[in-house]
Amino acid sequence: MPGEVGAFDRIAGRVGIRAGYGLLALDLAALAWVIIESFLPQGPALRLVDFAFGLVLGTELLLRLRASPQPWRELAHPAGIADLLAVIAFLLAPFAPGWGFLRSLRTLRLLRSARLVAKLRRDLPVFRRNPDAPIAAADLLVFIAVMTGIVHATQYARNPDIANWADALYFTVAALTTTGFGDITLDGTWGRLLTVLIMLAGVTLFLRLAQALFRPLKVNFRCPSCGLGRHDTDAVHCKACGIQLNIPDDGD
Repeated sequence: MPGEVGAFDRIAGRVGIRAGYGLLALDLAALAWVIIESFLPQGPALRLVDFAFGLVLGTELLLRLRASPQPWRELAHPAGIADLLAVIAFLLAPFAPGWGFLRSLRTLRLLRSARLVAKLRRDLPVFRRNPDAPIAAADLLVFIAVMTGIVHATQYARNPDIANWADALYFTVAALTTTGFGDITLDGTWGRLLTVLIMLAGVTLFLRLAQALFRPLKVNFRCPSCGLGRHDTDAVHCKACGIQLNIPDDGD
C-alpha cells in the first residue's frame, strides 16, 4: 500500500529501518510527555517543554516533507494533517495555556504511528505470520489514546471526576467496553455524543482486533490466475481456481 506508507518508505530505503523505529519512538515520547504533564502542576516550565517538543516534531516533519517527491500530497494526507496540527498544538502551548483543545490535538501525532506499524509488520517474522493483527492493535491503541486526549482536554477544567490522563483513560476504556460503571460521566449534549462515538467506534475496532487474532491465519499472496489475495499458510493450490501456487515462506 504505497499511498499509505508514503514518505516513511522512502526514508527507510535511504537511511535504513532504524529511522522508522526512531520516528515511532519519537511519537511515543511525545505521548508519554502529554500523559506525564497531566499529573504535574501547570507552569512556565511545562510550557517550555511543550515548545521544545514542538520544535523537534516540526523539524522532523519538515525533513520528512523534504524527502518526499510530492510534499504537498504527503502533507494533505490525513496523517500529514494530523502531524501538522500536533506540531501547532505543541508550539502554541506557551502562548495559549487556556486552550484545552490543544491538548487533544497533540495526540493526533499517533495517527501516523499506525502507518509505521504497517512497515514493522513486514520486517519481523512474528508479524508476517499474522499481518493483520499488528495493524488492528495499532488502530485500537491509537483510537484509545486520541479519545483519551480529547476527553481529558475537554473535561479536566470543568469535570471534577477527570483530573488527569488516568481518569480520562479509565472513562474511555469503560465507555469503549460499554461497561458503564457510572462513576464518571461527561456532562452536556456534546459529552454524551462523545461517549456514543467512543462506544461505537471503539467496539468496532475491538472486534476487528479479535477477528484478526482468532480467525484462521492467512498469507497475502495474489494468485497469478484469478487474483485471489489471501490463502492458507500451507496452501499449494489456489482454492478458487486450482492453479499451483508458489508462496514464499519466511525462511524459518
